[in-house]
Amino acid sequence: MHCRIYVKGHLDPSWQEWLGGLTIHHDATGTTLLTGTLLDQAALHGVLGTLRRLSLSLLSLETDETPQAEGRNFS
Repeated sequence: MHCRIYVKGHLDPSWQEWLGGLTIHHDATGTTLLTGTLLDQAALHGVLGTLRRLSLSLLSLETDETPQAEGRNFS
């Protein structure tokens, strides 16, 4: 499952391993975007639990079963 998670503040890039391998992108507005592919909902739950334990504010969460680069086919 492809994920896009926005959190308040800038996360240290060294935390990437603790966040399921999601890529850390800093935004000029003071937020962090975590993107990448997670195995399943259990893996997503683990990442969200880590964010909670770090007391980070979740701003938004988007998931998609198909990576965005592949697009969707509704035929």
